[in-house]
Amino acid sequence: MRLNKFLLAYLFLAVVLISCSKDDDDPAPVPPRDRAEVEIEDQEALQAYLETHFYNYEEFENPSEGFDYKLKIDTISGSNADKTPLIQSPNLITKTVTLNDVDYKLYVLQAREGVGQQPKFSDSTLVSYTGTLLNETRFDYSETPVWFDLTQVVTGFGRAFEDFKGASGFTVRSDNTVNWSNDYGIGAVFMPSGLAYFAAPPSPEIPQYSPLVFTFELYGVNEADHDRDGVPSWREDLDGDKQLMNDDTDGDGRPNYFDSDDDGDFIPTIEEIMVDGEIVFPYPDNDGDGTPDYLDPDYIPGQ
Repeated sequence: MRLNKFLLAYLFLAVVLISCSKDDDDPAPVPPRDRAEVEIEDQEALQAYLETHFYNYEEFENPSEGFDYKLKIDTISGSNADKTPLIQSPNLITKTVTLNDVDYKLYVLQAREGVGQQPKFSDSTLVSYTGTLLNETRFDYSETPVWFDLTQVVTGFGRAFEDFKGASGFTVRSDNTVNWSNDYGIGAVFMPSGLAYFAAPPSPEIPQYSPLVFTFELYGVNEADHDRDGVPSWREDLDGDKQLMNDDTDGDGRPNYFDSDDDGDFIPTIEEIMVDGEIVFPYPDNDGDGTPDYLDPDYIPGQ
């Protein structure tokens, strides 16, 4: 028994020493780079890309009978030397997105707007997509449409869909697959790394600080109400910055879009926005102080 104890003690000491030695050999973690500095570099790279690439705009302007309505991006060279670069396309939208105190420039190409429902920044969208680096290396794609909660994707991807609409409808084939009306939104987004994965990409296929390109088709939209309190999630963005995590009326650590009692008065939000059993808008403000009841902890019904 004593021998076993000495042996266990020796093994424990050896493990500790090996562990300490390994820790000593590990390089110190490298802090993320300055976001504003990286944004300058990313904009130079994105500008160069947009000036040297084009999309198949002629096919969208005059679609042939067999056109597949796929957006294709290629380099301006050779037989394509006379093509209009993306930077000069009348369908390219430039928007400023503020994140982490940095103003980022985001580019959205609207090849076709679509005619159905238009998503807000917090909604769920049914999308097929392809993601590439600026060197055209593909790192992700899905030809089969998948649902995305736009609050759970990188900011640049989520903000792109505000400029599109889904399809007007669909039919179900005999094999239970869906055939969407050919009027859905089609586009692309060109984003700096600060609106993508920045210093923490999810896979080695995406280097740190990589600007990204996504082409996509938007088929369906569902308005989101994450906490099911009757207030759509986009309306929970009280300061209008399109970032839901910093809107927490009662300060309980749960942002309003995940809080079924937004003002912390122990009356569920959904009860404070209803009149005669129906949700009404504008939301009730029974004490007339300019703050709706569901955000006003000072208002107590019957008092």
